[in-house]
Amino acid sequence: MKATFLAALALTLSPVAVLGQASAAQAQLFVSSPIQAVTPNSERLYLNTNATVEQTLRVGAATNLNGRSIPAGSTIRGRFEPAKGGVRYVATAVEVNNQVYPVNAASELLRDIKDPRETSTGSILTDAGIGAAGGAALGGIFSNRISIGSIVGGAAAGAVIGNVTAQRVVVVEPNQTLTLTSQ
Repeated sequence: MKATFLAALALTLSPVAVLGQASAAQAQLFVSSPIQAVTPNSERLYLNTNATVEQTLRVGAATNLNGRSIPAGSTIRGRFEPAKGGVRYVATAVEVNNQVYPVNAASELLRDIKDPRETSTGSILTDAGIGAAGGAALGGIFSNRISIGSIVGGAAAGAVIGNVTAQRVVVVEPNQTLTLTSQ
């Protein structure tokens, strides 16, 4: 009797379990063709290569995923994640007409560069100025006189050190297009 009850219970519950699994599988959209995603920001993004940053993107060109039409302008949910040599955008969902569909797609590697805010002409001149002042001070301390050589040497050292020590970031331009493919 106990075995019959358990068998009946299993038959009663199994369609629910199967339906729950089927609907979850249908909800996941497979990215069979690349999605052109556009960054909606109006200013450059400077992304640290060791931090995850949540970011929504827009679908740049209409596409079709699993027979579902994804119009241009739809929202892509995801985040920029650290990767060796830079960051990748990892998409987790697409929102179409207030319907959210899970996806599993990622962009190509966005390579890191020296932070252009720290290697700009203004920053280099500032570093050179600090180096020149340091060179002049050291020249005055060690030789009791300030020479052109100590100033120029300090300026060069300041410029080089400022450029070498600049942190690495990934720069994402406004309206930059990223190609997302299945992971």
